[in-house]
Amino acid sequence: MTESEKLKETLFCQKKNGRLAAGDELLAEADRYCEGYKAFLNAAKTEREAVKEAISKAEQNGFTAFQYGKAYKAGDKVYINNRGKTAAFVVVGEDPVETGVNITAAHIDSPRLDLKPNPLYEELELALFKTHYYGGIKKYQWTAIPLALHGVFALTDGSVKEVSIGEEDDEPKFVINDLLPHLSSEQVKRPLSEGIKGEELNVLVGSHPFREDKGSELVKLNILKLLNEKYGVTEADFLSAELELVPAAKSCDIGFDRSLIGSYGQDDRVCAYPALTAILEVEHPKKTAVAILTDKEEIGSMGNTGLESDFLRFLIGDLAAMQGGDGTLALRRSKCLSADVNAGMDPTFQDVMERRNASFLNYGVVVTKYTGARGKAGTSDASAEYVAEVRALLDRAGITWQTGELGRVDIGGGGTVAMYIANMGVDVVDLGVPVLSMHSPFETTAKFDVYMCYRAMLEFMK
Repeated sequence: MTESEKLKETLFCQKKNGRLAAGDELLAEADRYCEGYKAFLNAAKTEREAVKEAISKAEQNGFTAFQYGKAYKAGDKVYINNRGKTAAFVVVGEDPVETGVNITAAHIDSPRLDLKPNPLYEELELALFKTHYYGGIKKYQWTAIPLALHGVFALTDGSVKEVSIGEEDDEPKFVINDLLPHLSSEQVKRPLSEGIKGEELNVLVGSHPFREDKGSELVKLNILKLLNEKYGVTEADFLSAELELVPAAKSCDIGFDRSLIGSYGQDDRVCAYPALTAILEVEHPKKTAVAILTDKEEIGSMGNTGLESDFLRFLIGDLAAMQGGDGTLALRRSKCLSADVNAGMDPTFQDVMERRNASFLNYGVVVTKYTGARGKAGTSDASAEYVAEVRALLDRAGITWQTGELGRVDIGGGGTVAMYIANMGVDVVDLGVPVLSMHSPFETTAKFDVYMCYRAMLEFMK
């Protein structure tokens, strides 16, 4: 190497494709790890299903339900289920909780279509569902693709009926129809954001009329008859239901080389799965380790299952109280990785990114110092000291990582749970996986990055 090349090697901050430096054994480990990740994506298409799947895996690995007032010792493993839509997993450390805990927080909700409270109607002898989209979506992407229905009917007798229709090959699917090109001359003049309007996201659910009667709305009547036979529900039970339409496609490998993963819901289950699998491997940590899989991030983390609530504050308070400690002090001394995705650089749409501060697929896990929009609105902006601490952790463990922003200053922006955790006095920075086609019905990630995310969270919590 020349003198200038040596200096560049020492002084320049150079991003490198992680697959070039990784050995075959590490890449094989990443491939094996991602087989479990793909299975998780298929089993957990909603926040309820993600909590159910996560708790099942935790119980298989020795976790038990947290009992308030019980004294737990170092090495004990517990979980807290918050209304079936948020869950926390804890491995008690050797140090008192009051000295601070290590937290990873990922969200398990994803953009989707929710049914309205009174969704079922008939028009032109076809039955349809009215929907209200959840989170930031490009509405036109949700037309003319097979959809599956997931969720629950909560009945007035206290029972809950779980619903999942459209995932199996022999099950029916649902669809939002779009205009044919021959008749869409007026539609295509609309702005792209209005190519399909919110009130046009109507889902086709049937066409067969109830034949043993005369009158109107016979297709709707037949649909209600089928639902009543299967779930014991009536139309009024939609008022207390949580039913979501999600893409029916399964996760799969992408590319001739199978180096990528395509699936719905990778924002943010691509970080939730590493957080979960990492804490399942933690044994006798020095600091208590906590992994939170949370709901409602896509709509601002509001509500009692989102992290804008006091769920985390009460959780840490309960853990500290079992040792006679102070929960407020515990939070002030805690560290957190807000495990959320960043937008990967797309070769087709490079102009929305600032290349020096963009994240790239296969360049490892992304550390995002701040998110927000324009003038950093709505972000916690991690301190330099804490970012340095995370850098040192990743470098010591030999984890491939990069930094990134969410687009150009006046174009980009986005939010995570980081600011809500920071508001409690916790040191927090975003760390996650770069994603292509984020918030679409089919997102793309790199297996190498997913594996680096898992390794980073394991190092942090153990």
